[in-house]
Amino acid sequence: MSFSDAGLTGIPPPYKSEAKPPNMPAASWLARRDWLIPKPDEQLKDVEPLEQRPATFNTTGSPAQVRLNAFPVVGYPTGNVWQYDVVIGSGNEKRGLISAVWQSQAMKKNLNHPSWIFDGNRLAWSLHDSPELRFHVDLDAEGGRTPRAGHPNNHRVSIRKSKKIDLSIIHLYLTNKTSFSKELLEAISFLDHLLRETPSKNMISLKRSFFSRDVAGRVSLGQAVMAMKGIYQTLRLGQNGQLYVNVDVANATFWGHFRLHSIAASIAGVSETSLGGRLKKTQKADQKWYHGLEFAKVQNRMKKLKFTIRHRGNTATKKTVFTVNSVSEKNAREWKFDLVDRATGQVRKNTSIEEYFKMKYNILLEHPTLPILETTKKGIAFPMEVCEVVHDQRYPFKLDEDQTAKMIKFAVTRPAERKAGVMGGVNQLGWAADPFLKNYGLKVDSNMLLTKAQLLTPPTIEFGGGKIERPGTAGRWRLDGKRFYRLPAAAEPSRPDLERWGVCIINEVGFTNGQISGQVAKSFIEDFIKIYKSHGAKVAPAFPIFHGHQGSDTGAAVTQLFEKCKAAYGEHNTPQLLIFFINGKNSYNYNRIKKSCECRYGVMSQVMQTIHVPKKAPQYISNVLMKVNSKLGGVTARAVNTTKLKKAQSFNLYLEEPTVIIGADVSHAAPGSLQASMAAMTCSIDKDCTRYAAGADTNGHRVETISNYCMQEILNPMLKNWMTSVGQGGAPKRVIYFRDGVSEGQYGPLLAGEVAALRDIFKQLAPKTFEQIKFTIIVVSKRHHIRFWPQGAPAADKNGNPCPGVLVERDVTSPFEYDFYLNSHSAIQGTARPTHYHVLRDEAKYPPAQLQNMIYEHCYQYQRSTTPVSIHPAVYYAHLASKRAVSHENVASAKGPHKSTEEFKYKQRRESLRAAEKLASEYGQKFEMPAERPLTEFLPLLKIFQSTARIDYGMWYI
Repeated sequence: MSFSDAGLTGIPPPYKSEAKPPNMPAASWLARRDWLIPKPDEQLKDVEPLEQRPATFNTTGSPAQVRLNAFPVVGYPTGNVWQYDVVIGSGNEKRGLISAVWQSQAMKKNLNHPSWIFDGNRLAWSLHDSPELRFHVDLDAEGGRTPRAGHPNNHRVSIRKSKKIDLSIIHLYLTNKTSFSKELLEAISFLDHLLRETPSKNMISLKRSFFSRDVAGRVSLGQAVMAMKGIYQTLRLGQNGQLYVNVDVANATFWGHFRLHSIAASIAGVSETSLGGRLKKTQKADQKWYHGLEFAKVQNRMKKLKFTIRHRGNTATKKTVFTVNSVSEKNAREWKFDLVDRATGQVRKNTSIEEYFKMKYNILLEHPTLPILETTKKGIAFPMEVCEVVHDQRYPFKLDEDQTAKMIKFAVTRPAERKAGVMGGVNQLGWAADPFLKNYGLKVDSNMLLTKAQLLTPPTIEFGGGKIERPGTAGRWRLDGKRFYRLPAAAEPSRPDLERWGVCIINEVGFTNGQISGQVAKSFIEDFIKIYKSHGAKVAPAFPIFHGHQGSDTGAAVTQLFEKCKAAYGEHNTPQLLIFFINGKNSYNYNRIKKSCECRYGVMSQVMQTIHVPKKAPQYISNVLMKVNSKLGGVTARAVNTTKLKKAQSFNLYLEEPTVIIGADVSHAAPGSLQASMAAMTCSIDKDCTRYAAGADTNGHRVETISNYCMQEILNPMLKNWMTSVGQGGAPKRVIYFRDGVSEGQYGPLLAGEVAALRDIFKQLAPKTFEQIKFTIIVVSKRHHIRFWPQGAPAADKNGNPCPGVLVERDVTSPFEYDFYLNSHSAIQGTARPTHYHVLRDEAKYPPAQLQNMIYEHCYQYQRSTTPVSIHPAVYYAHLASKRAVSHENVASAKGPHKSTEEFKYKQRRESLRAAEKLASEYGQKFEMPAERPLTEFLPLLKIFQSTARIDYGMWYI
């Protein structure tokens, strides 16, 4: 059934977690995907309290002392404060105007008390219970300016009391005398705003981060973008009846203070002299005129940019600020208007902006062929070269590769330097001298908190032949001289691990750097085979099928190599592996190869840059072979527990009870992009939980909760495979679900949506044994600002970073809920960021030592690394799969790279759906999609082709 055949009339919204009815057409089911995400009020019904902290802490390993960038609150108000709704003007005024009105003399006179604090938008607080206030603020009169005719600068102000906040609820909650509530959140929110009041007046404020207005210390990232360091602070609830302030170094990007034509040239990547020509329309083969990519990029980046003008000789302290609405298609010579002489009333028709500037200001424009900037004020436009960016504007766009590299270099700091930055921030915040904190009685200790921690015992690493590696606290080990723990043909010892494979050299036309000859490639493959054999593999004597490809059509290269392999190995023998050597870091070529291999032919692939081929570095080849071995079905190594515990706390989760581990992640495109959010899930596929299958699909636009449709489509097949291959026909007794990227405010929707859907899937798959299944739900996060500074060996490495295994359960964790911070990796550069684990449900009631050590040890089982990773591999693999699945978008590759974001505009919807249906048929797949879809929904991804290799149950993403 095609999208145009789907009958959608009268379909009722489904209940949450509902599976597709057997008699419903797939197209109709797809039409309901948007409704499968429970509404907020539905999500929060019947959600039980989160898992409470166990009575005991983890005492395995050795104790350690760790400094944290947390500063204890030693005094806070417990009385009442009153919250007020503030309406200035229409209530929809811009932040700049709101700030000017709030800081006016008329406002101070009417409030008549220094205790007022303001969130900069609609809420204010005071120690005093004031009646409703209504008055006007005339900013022109206060500034000594003559009002413009028809544009009064007089603004109505309304301040009305909305509620009383009893701050004593914080103490009651911290001493376990009341439960978590909306009133508690309001009290904490007030104290957080109180902390921000003074720094927000003196510095650039970005939510909870503050940056100095001083230009010193700013670093250019290129394209008129500057990087700045600042201070982050927030108030948090801690253990032992304590509040603390988390202070950290913040990094952000801002527009540099340049003239706008210089910025446009930087954005377009051309010189100022050639910018005009590059932004003009050009005629294409169809005889139509089009703007190029440079114009679209300039238009996108400069929209909403604030600027002042240089040509009027304005010497006032505050210049008029304008905002770019669009970049015009006309330049200063083409933009013409009728100029009226105000003195004589004479009209000079068809005056160009270039002529106007010469007559009015005696300015000869240097770049009259550049597009004109149209502002948000109707009828007002300026040439780029007379416009200058307003200071301290946040740069909101995704950085390119070069900018990202520079930003990482700028942001990365060693532990000692970061600690100094934190303490410098504390001094700059000046809590002791803050008049607002004094007024309300909030006192913060300026010394870092010292907490008790544990250094967990690291596991040993087991390779093939029983060889054991003991990394200790170093957090790394070597691969040379070691056999892989499990090889692809382990179940059939008589067969080679690698026998059907092909190699393709893609030398892109017009890109000569990195091109290699067939002889160089064959020499590399010889070493590749030799080193794979040294890791224990058996490789068939026959050399792989070789194919050389000239040109940029990488999809054709895949087809040609695949056909050669079929001819050599037989029609029904799918190649195990296709290797591609490409010259350059072209993501489009990479995605095209992956799309063809996985969605058209169902074959594993490995892409390598030609720059590495002539070098034939053994370590590089071994690193690639870890990926290849995993893709073919092998295992690099496994972690073996060395911590002695009671039998009841065994770490071999499968032998204790059959256990499946699931990881889930949702990735989003850059802000402003129309691309779909991508949901990805992984599922362990062996008893040791060393290997994970993965699946992914679109999940709406910037939707964090994974829809029930995605849960069913992605997870159901993987769990069926687990029950067949690992469970020997039975369901698991334990399910551990790791979920990445969920904020604290989304815990309720996660439990009511995703977890309910997860339970329903198991109820469908194992109705007889479902009641015996115990679920453990853990949220994983690295988006926090807690950092560790261990106090010497053995918990600290030579740089002052925590060694792998440092665990913090006290002081900065939740007062009563079950969470902890674990640093499981060895930081290569900068300051290590521990991972925060929050256990929302634990029906299995794992002792802390068992669960925490299992998580730590599994971080040593990441299959493409010789170091432990910072998060549990199930989540790490889900993150990889969500990024890799972008190549499976149902958009024709011929449209070129990065064009899919435009496919979902309403006017192009039907054309996009028809193109998607055609493309799916070319990949041998049936595409079903209803004709009308909400703009927040997206085309499902192409499925991985189910060849005899069944790579969809393997590690295709690694």
